[in-house]
Amino acid sequence: LGFFTPGNSFNSYVGIWFKKIPKRTVVWLANREAPVSNLSSSVLKISDNGDLVLLDHFKNPVWSSNSSTSSSTNSLEAVLLDTGNLVLREQSNSSAIVWQSFDHPTDTWLPGGWVGFNKVTREYQYLLSWMNSEDPAPGHFSYHLDEDGSSQFFLWWNRSVKYWTTGIWTGQFSKMPEVKSSTHFNFSYVDDDQRRGYTYSLHNPAFVFTRASLDLTGRINLLVWLQDAHDWQQVWAQPSQCEVYSVCGAFSICNKKSLPLCECLEGFETANEKDWELGDWSGGCVRTHPNYGGCRSFNGGKDGFLAVPHLRLPTDAQKLALKSSQECESACLEDCNCTAYAYDSVCSVWKGEFHNAQRQYDGDMNAKTLQVRMAISELPSSINRHTAAYGVIIAAAVGVVIIMLPLLGLIWRFYRQNYGASKLAEGFLITFTYANLRNITKNFSDKLGQGGFGSVFRGTLPDSITVAVKRLEGSIQGEKQFRTEVSTLGTIHHVNLVRLQGFCAEGTKKLLIYEYMPNGSLDAHLFGSSSSSSTLDWNLRYQIILGIAKGLAYLHEKCHETIIHCDIKPENILLDAEFLPKISDFGLAKLLGRDFSRVLTTMRGTIGYLAPEWISGLPITPKADVFSYGMLAFEIISGRRNTEKNESGSVNYFPLWAAFKANEGDVLGLLDERLEGVADTEQLTRACKVACWCIQVNEEDRPSMSLIVQILEGALEVNTPPVPSSLQRLMEE
Repeated sequence: LGFFTPGNSFNSYVGIWFKKIPKRTVVWLANREAPVSNLSSSVLKISDNGDLVLLDHFKNPVWSSNSSTSSSTNSLEAVLLDTGNLVLREQSNSSAIVWQSFDHPTDTWLPGGWVGFNKVTREYQYLLSWMNSEDPAPGHFSYHLDEDGSSQFFLWWNRSVKYWTTGIWTGQFSKMPEVKSSTHFNFSYVDDDQRRGYTYSLHNPAFVFTRASLDLTGRINLLVWLQDAHDWQQVWAQPSQCEVYSVCGAFSICNKKSLPLCECLEGFETANEKDWELGDWSGGCVRTHPNYGGCRSFNGGKDGFLAVPHLRLPTDAQKLALKSSQECESACLEDCNCTAYAYDSVCSVWKGEFHNAQRQYDGDMNAKTLQVRMAISELPSSINRHTAAYGVIIAAAVGVVIIMLPLLGLIWRFYRQNYGASKLAEGFLITFTYANLRNITKNFSDKLGQGGFGSVFRGTLPDSITVAVKRLEGSIQGEKQFRTEVSTLGTIHHVNLVRLQGFCAEGTKKLLIYEYMPNGSLDAHLFGSSSSSSTLDWNLRYQIILGIAKGLAYLHEKCHETIIHCDIKPENILLDAEFLPKISDFGLAKLLGRDFSRVLTTMRGTIGYLAPEWISGLPITPKADVFSYGMLAFEIISGRRNTEKNESGSVNYFPLWAAFKANEGDVLGLLDERLEGVADTEQLTRACKVACWCIQVNEEDRPSMSLIVQILEGALEVNTPPVPSSLQRLMEE
């Protein structure tokens, strides 16, 4: 208990925080609405009338417990209990409590505390979020027991909009099944003559530092302190971030796959940049041109609309009985207060500020296009007209280039024939002659390996750079792989993707030149004999799991077209000199335009890593790669193939056992025996949970690769996954 100053604020508060946790975590505040500025002369004391009061440097009361009693001031004491409860009680009778902080929670609910309704005082105990990370003043969100008498809690925005409910209590909440009595926690609901509400306690002393809190983004969380990790571990959190009402404020988009979570619409900017930096996005966005007000107030009153696709539309729309998009647009233009419209068999219009637009992915049926009202001068088509004057200059420049092309071609041919590819390090995709490659590989004498579409040889360029040369074989499949590899790897670059440095295409001879990976493929280190390969320690394995996730996230979300690799397995993960993983072998990859969510393709890849929807002949999404990644992650963790035959000849399916172990929280049993239990338990838990989520039968239950990266990096928490339904059936059989 003491005075503290949050972040870079100049204001100070009386608060309670955990003593033995180095990361100060405030769980209760006295004067959240009335900070003090002079700590040297501010004081917390018991007043003459029996109140616990905070006096500022002018000796004026800025906060009071308002607990006046007939007891003498000398007979009262204020005590901070080990539970985190600050109590004002009689000295002679410790059970005679006059006032306690547990009856007045702020944003945190501690074990032993209550949230609900006190039938004696007729007061509610509820949680109220901070305004931002440096301002504990009451924020926009509250967690409140139903005032109509039911056992459910509601999350409120500004006490005016209910945006989420726990559901009715039946031993657990229907909308939050994680909240129930378990081996670690005991949650209970009480409705008697004294109170109606909830409390919880701990069974597991290892979780002595536990708190439930309503964070400043409007989510209710349960967290435990992990001493080894020196950080709070999220046990559960509800609802999903973008389901929080107005979490991003007005004229913004909530994007669950991005950091930060919120982004302004085009033509808008953050209303308060500092608040956004502190994690408070509720101020939303404002127009970049502040003079715009619609209807003849800007640019002569000429307005148009900017189409914003792939959104779940904002809430609180007005519906108009109009028969076409044109009629809907006209109705919006004629109303000076109309800021946006959307038409999908029904005309929806928004007047003034609008909230809760969400970015949608993976063919979500709720994805619509929002038409945002803008001044004509702000629309992209108008901006493009301003650039038309440069057309003559560009045409002249193109003419010069055309004249120079023959000369440049002669220079390039001379360079290629005489210097080969000695400038690969500069990042150019080089065209090699077959004769050059024969010299570089010493007539293909140093074979590194054999793949499904050809052989790989070691080569050395004139400047001593070592490369890997893949010679494709098979006139049809080899040609397909060649075209696919060049069209994908030839145009993208990422630290976790193998670098395509050049190619050769002379008649039927098709060869690809890659950067050389001295530590070979991942499978050799996971499944090879100890004499032929080193055992990867846990730190390396975790970095490999994370690196592969980053590479796939880039392919799925950062390229001009979505790239689905289609064959993620250990053999296609190469390791450089520092064991940095690089995804290779893009011969089976599929390109998916950003305007499409699925692609129908013939089944390809490797049995054991194929997603269920692919085996069923359904169109695939990037989630097919996510499934393969989950299978691969289990193999990296365990150092064993997912499918193995035992001595009796029967087949052991490792993911079946692993999924149950991960679900039970027993992850050390999944670790490669060669590591002898040496691993970061938190990292291992994250990796196992991620792997189990990835192999869920329903692709919608699998996380995206960008979310996986955030989870593995510790930026996001992950709940315990269910055992995949297909594996459940295997166990029952």
